[in-house]
Amino acid sequence: MQGRLHRNLRRTRLTTAPTLQHLRIAVIGGSLGGLSAACLLRDAGHDVVVYERSPIELEQRGAGIGFLKASYRYLVERAGLNLDEISVTTENIRYLARNDDIAHESQHPYRFSSWNTVYERLLAAFDRDRYLLDAHATEFTPVPDGIRVTFEDGNDIDVDLVVAADGIRSTARTQFLPNTRSTYAGYVAWRGTVAESQLPVSVAQRLGDAITYHVFANSHILVYPIPALDGSVAPGERLINFVWYRNYLEQGDLDDLMTDRAGEYRSISVPPGLVARHHIDEMRSTAAARLPNTIATAVNAVTDPFLQVVYDIEVPRMRFGRVCLIGDAAFAVRPHAAAGTAKAAEDGWVLDRHLQSHDSIDDALDAWERDQLHLGSSLLERTRMIGARSQYDNNWVPGDPDLIFGLHSPGDKEPT
Repeated sequence: MQGRLHRNLRRTRLTTAPTLQHLRIAVIGGSLGGLSAACLLRDAGHDVVVYERSPIELEQRGAGIGFLKASYRYLVERAGLNLDEISVTTENIRYLARNDDIAHESQHPYRFSSWNTVYERLLAAFDRDRYLLDAHATEFTPVPDGIRVTFEDGNDIDVDLVVAADGIRSTARTQFLPNTRSTYAGYVAWRGTVAESQLPVSVAQRLGDAITYHVFANSHILVYPIPALDGSVAPGERLINFVWYRNYLEQGDLDDLMTDRAGEYRSISVPPGLVARHHIDEMRSTAAARLPNTIATAVNAVTDPFLQVVYDIEVPRMRFGRVCLIGDAAFAVRPHAAAGTAKAAEDGWVLDRHLQSHDSIDDALDAWERDQLHLGSSLLERTRMIGARSQYDNNWVPGDPDLIFGLHSPGDKEPT
């Protein structure tokens, strides 16, 4: 079914001028940002197909995410899901000192989910027959009243609009902004999860009701609960997720860290089970030596930690004719505001709103680009500032309101 649909869609050519009520839209990239945009645009009456380059459905087994409103809005408002069944709530922000005492605690609610939980729910809300795998878009060419998308296998399609949600390695961004490069932030996120049931009860309870930080010289770590792999959010059945930011010199140290067990260099991430064992041993030893015992116990209970390099990407434009860049394809922001997923979703919400409120695609995309360039650049600036405070300047102050998660501003209320 999927193969026949794919061939039929690729043979189709534009024959009439599009209307804003029924556009043919190709979403390039089927991760969270692409799926959010696809669902919204499909709901608005457009003919939407998602093209995902991976040959299999996506999975990130160890990724927890901060769950801001833009990230969960579609699932709650359109898909009708119960927010408490797809996320975990914490009520406090807690900092532990090196001796494991509480150094600071303040009341502030957060929600957390897992990448897998959100992806599976968004994919279920979309039409799987229109979510095409093993479809690697390689080129985008303007045609009258539209854009032609060429795929790696040589086939192509003509559509009215391309939404490029193809991530930090975006093919669309590379084509239209060949001089825009990712910039290494100077540090890497060590990440991992462990089941609450595998931790000492005292540790699981202490880490299960808060987002817990430890900040020390040129580094910081945060720990929080997320849904289990089966989606359970019941205390005792959840996962404890950690993210630990550590500095590595570019090239030598970083290249060695990002060379996996098989000797393959990976520029963006090393998945669970492939991080070189000597680096895991070093990480565990440093955790035991430098982290509070509660946090070190959780970190060292993780079987397969993984790595993600922190990069910045900033673009001067997000719209190129009938192609628009969303999510990490445009601005890759540091994780410190917990807003990367929310920003990608918000790009889709604002695009949908402008397409519904304008009479021409060009006017809609121009207005959308103005809004989202401002959001992307301001969020990137804020996350750079937060990262510098912990990793270089050593002036991170527990309880500072500027450190609160948020998309538009610290602790903001995203627009409805």
